[in-house]
Amino acid sequence: MKDHVTTDPLLQPYTLKHLTLKNRVMTTSHEPAYPEDGMPKARYRRYHEERAKGGVALAMTAGSAAVSRDSPPVFNNILAYRDEVVPWIRELTDALHEHGCAAMIQLTHLGRRTNWNKGDWLPSISAGPDREPAHRAFPKMMEDWDIERVIEDYATAAERMQAGGMDGIEIQAYGHLMDQFWSPLSNKLSGPYGADTMENRLRFTTHVLDAVRKRVGPEFIVGIRYTADEVQAGGITAEEGIEISKLLRDTGQVDFLNVIRGRIHTDPAMTDVIPIQGMPSAPHLDFAGEVRRATGMPTFHAAKIQDVATARHAIASGLLDMVGMTRAHMADPHIVRKIEQGREHDIRPCVGANYCLDRIYQGGEALCIHNPATGRELSLPHIINPAANRRRIVIVGAGPAGLEAARVASARGHGVVVLEAANRAGGQVLLTARTKRRAEMMQIIDWRVAQCEASGVDLRYNLYAEAADVLAESPDVVIIATGGMANTTLYEGDTPEHVVSAWDILSGDVKPAGSLLIYDEAGDHSGLQAAEMAVDAGCTVEIMTPDRTFAPEVMAMNLVPYMRNLQRDEVTFTVTKRLRGVLKDGNRLRAIIGTDYSDKLAQADYDQIVVNYGTMPLDTLYHELRPSSSNGGSIDQASFLAIQPQKMVRNPQGAFQLFRIGDAVSARNTHAAIYDALRLMTAV
Repeated sequence: MKDHVTTDPLLQPYTLKHLTLKNRVMTTSHEPAYPEDGMPKARYRRYHEERAKGGVALAMTAGSAAVSRDSPPVFNNILAYRDEVVPWIRELTDALHEHGCAAMIQLTHLGRRTNWNKGDWLPSISAGPDREPAHRAFPKMMEDWDIERVIEDYATAAERMQAGGMDGIEIQAYGHLMDQFWSPLSNKLSGPYGADTMENRLRFTTHVLDAVRKRVGPEFIVGIRYTADEVQAGGITAEEGIEISKLLRDTGQVDFLNVIRGRIHTDPAMTDVIPIQGMPSAPHLDFAGEVRRATGMPTFHAAKIQDVATARHAIASGLLDMVGMTRAHMADPHIVRKIEQGREHDIRPCVGANYCLDRIYQGGEALCIHNPATGRELSLPHIINPAANRRRIVIVGAGPAGLEAARVASARGHGVVVLEAANRAGGQVLLTARTKRRAEMMQIIDWRVAQCEASGVDLRYNLYAEAADVLAESPDVVIIATGGMANTTLYEGDTPEHVVSAWDILSGDVKPAGSLLIYDEAGDHSGLQAAEMAVDAGCTVEIMTPDRTFAPEVMAMNLVPYMRNLQRDEVTFTVTKRLRGVLKDGNRLRAIIGTDYSDKLAQADYDQIVVNYGTMPLDTLYHELRPSSSNGGSIDQASFLAIQPQKMVRNPQGAFQLFRIGDAVSARNTHAAIYDALRLMTAV
């Protein structure tokens, strides 16, 4: 055994009650929204199994599994209140155990953190009448019979999970129904479950724990994930949180504590609990350590612990017993295995883009911004397999799509050359990373460059490739990944004079000036990033969109830091207004402004008008090469989707296959560009 395996704090076993965990790394509960009909079927199982294969010691599944019918999932959660869940849980558990990974599941009642128009259309319930801002439902205040029923539901759900072979359960408190009893901000009940004393506020929890223990027995592991400090006036204080932690310990019913700090009732509050890129790493780690010292209890915690050094510090310093690296394992499911093999440098970094969580909260499924195999384990590999025949592949463009194509092709054993016009790799990510808060995005590029260099990819910079340059390489396959250029043509209209693009501002080629209109028809990050730069330059800024909400492509948690910056400086947000044209008026620009809802036109004057309306493909080279290619640039869509080789032949005299990917096809996003590359090159 290698010395670092025997001495690395992260790789030491940990005994939790009767259960020996093989190392100190876990994935905490999270719902990737992969269940089918509320059941953790094949896709869900393979997602967690991949992380078990990668060496994680404990998978805390679900986030969270619903115990009651009046706790309908707001995204695609496991339904623990159904008996038919048991065999699916058994398959999941067996798959994890096969790789030496312990399996647990988080159970909850969402309380007011859901909506009435889901599931069975039952009213939501809570310990108070106030709606949670994030989910908008006004709950019914619970009656005694509601409380009795839900306590029984917790116990029955726990029994089902035990029958499914789980090693234990975690009861979710923070933000959910239990916490709604705990917090003076949300508990408006009187009597034995009221907010007047801490004992009353915790009574619902202790009764749930008692009921669960009666069903599952003393040996089954039962833990709780909870906020020990709401970080809001009138809420649970850090001192009260320590007291609650001790009370939980003293029940004798709890085997571990999983500590959270903060609230999740609004997007800003949740973003502080689960920090994204540009925010400090591990902001609540020391506080979790305080809980561990005060209670002596086995303590778990996760909150932007995305790198091995921070995780190692958490264990080595005695702050935690098990460290959660959940989003990090969405980026790379094989973190532990790579640590064991002395390959930390190969770990695909989590860049904090939060594409995973933001998609869930918008009703989608969790996807990693730069690992498209995550959640697609049934069809895409995390470890690239070698090809049967070595081919010569030329890739034009070293942005996310081109670099992913090069990485995968090289891993398959092909000879790869990348031609890049700029003096460094990055493409549009270089613009994104100019905002200091989003600088972590460059890790998407840096990791791929390092992988390509290590595998012998020939990266050539400062070369604006023309057809002759490509043909001189005698390629078998040509990949056009040249991206796109900023588009300033208005919707179904003309390109107005005198305007600049959001890219012009982001690149620094144009300085923001005076009163500035950002007309944002794309609704993505570029418009808001340009607005931030303009505000920082002292401009008066208005953001205008024809949509009914601004920046719809910038999802909830990613919107938070933008709004904190922009609202500080009183930026004006104008919705449902469409830029129809721009006129020059002396030293100023006159915007002709309409709306899709009427024929009314208005005018307003600005010093500068910035248009953000996506990109148009840089595809000249692609069209020049099409006549020389065997497939004419075409793609067999069925084979592409099935991850099968492309065999389309439209020109038998063609010397090579030609494909284009990413924004060279159409304006999309980083995930789509990388997904294009992985799907195509896995089968080349």
